[in-house]
Amino acid sequence: MTLDLDDIQHILLTRTPAMTGRYEFLSFDTAAGGRAWLTELLDRVQSAADAHDTMADAKRWITLAFTHNGLRALGVPPSALASFPDEFREGMAARADILGDTGPNAPQHWVGGLAGDDVHAIAILFARDEAEHRRCIGEHDNLLARCDGVRSVSFLDLNATPPFNYAHDHFGFRDRLSQPVMKGSGEEPTPGSGAPLEPGEFILGYPDEDGPVHNLPQPEVLARNGSYLAYRRLQEHVGAFRTYLSDNATTPQEQDLLAAKFMGRWRSGAPLVLAPTIDDPELGADPMRNNDFNYGEMDPLGYACPLGSHARRLNPRDTAHYMNRRRMIRRGATYGPALPDGAPEDGVDRGIAAFIICASLVRQFEFAQNVWINDTSFHELGNEHDPICGTQDGTLDFTVPRRPIRKVHKGIPAFTTLRGGAYFFLPGLRALRYLAGLGDREMP
Repeated sequence: MTLDLDDIQHILLTRTPAMTGRYEFLSFDTAAGGRAWLTELLDRVQSAADAHDTMADAKRWITLAFTHNGLRALGVPPSALASFPDEFREGMAARADILGDTGPNAPQHWVGGLAGDDVHAIAILFARDEAEHRRCIGEHDNLLARCDGVRSVSFLDLNATPPFNYAHDHFGFRDRLSQPVMKGSGEEPTPGSGAPLEPGEFILGYPDEDGPVHNLPQPEVLARNGSYLAYRRLQEHVGAFRTYLSDNATTPQEQDLLAAKFMGRWRSGAPLVLAPTIDDPELGADPMRNNDFNYGEMDPLGYACPLGSHARRLNPRDTAHYMNRRRMIRRGATYGPALPDGAPEDGVDRGIAAFIICASLVRQFEFAQNVWINDTSFHELGNEHDPICGTQDGTLDFTVPRRPIRKVHKGIPAFTTLRGGAYFFLPGLRALRYLAGLGDREMP
C-alpha cells in the first residue's frame, strides 16, 4: 500500500515537537475573502512528506480544516456538499444527545462561538517555541487584516504544561502513549499496539479493514487523502480531582494509586496491568514495553486495571469486537496555566484541546463517545461512565475490583467539562487548491 504522502496534511501522519501554538477559528463572510485567505496559506501547509523531511529544522507547522458550513461559504456546490456524510453536515453541536454532551457539557455552555453556525474553518498553528509562536500569530493576524470578508471568531492558545513536558496533561498523566499505525506510513507499531491497519480507517480514498470504500465526498479531488477531525476542548478540574483523591485515600501513595485506577495508567504512563501496585517510571517511558499487554488474558476481571477506567474504555484492546474498525488517531495539546501543587481549585480554564482523526465520525468517534465513554453498561458495570471524560452528574459510580470486597466509589463528580467542539473536514493538499480556486470555476 502506497500513501500519497505529498498530498496528505502532515497532522495525519506526524506528531510535531511543538511546544506551543494556537487554534484559530474563522468565519468567511464572503467566499472571495475565504478563498483569498486560503490561497495565501497554500504553500505554507506542510504535507506528510515535507514534515518528515524537515522535522529537525522546521519551527512551525500549519494545518487547515473546514466545517460543512465553511465549505458552503467557500462556494462548494450543493451537489458536492450533499455528498458528505450526515453527521458531518449536521455538526457536533446538533448531535449533542448522541454524544452525551448534556448538562454543563451541552452546546449552550460552549465558549468561543463553537456552537454557532459561523465557525467555518480552523487554522492549527503549532510552533516549536514561544518566539516562533508570536511570529506566526503576527503573520496570521496580518493575513486576516488583508483578507476582507474573513474574521476570527475565537482562538485558543496552547502551551506545554509546566512542570511537565508537552506529553502530560494538567492532571499530571503522561499522554499520547497508544496510537494506531497504518500500512504504508513507514512506521512500525510498538509491541502490544496491534498490527498496522489499512489506511482507509483514517484517510479517505484507500481501502479500510473491510475493503474498498464507497460513498466518498465528491468531486473526486475531495475523496482522496482527506479525513475528518472531531475537535474536543475539555476543561480539567485539577483542584477538584486532587480534593477527591485526598478525601478518598489516606496517604500520597494511596492517592496516586486511586488516580491510576481512574486513568488505567500511572502518571508516568506505566500501565496498571504491568505495574498493578507501584508506579514504574522506567516502564512508563519505554515505548517497547509500555503498551505490551492485553486485558483478556492478563487482567480479565480488572483487579489491576478497573474495567471502567479511562484507558480501558478508550482502548479495550482484545476485549472489544471489531476493534480494528474503532481505532482513531489523536492529536492535541494542553492549554491554560498549571495549578500549583497544593493549591485549591481556582476556577481557571485549563485542560486539553484535542482532535480525533478518523475516516468515519459515526463508526469511530461517535461510537467511542456513545458506547465506550458514556454507556453505563460498558463491561456490564451498570451505573458508570468514563471517570475522566465521561458525562458525570454526581449520580454515577466507579468500581475498583479487589479481593475480598470490591470498592465502589459513589457519586463521582465531574473532573472534566466539555467547553466546545466541532466537526471538520481535513482536505488533502490538492483538495485545498481546489477549494481555493472555486471562484475560477463555473458553479453547477
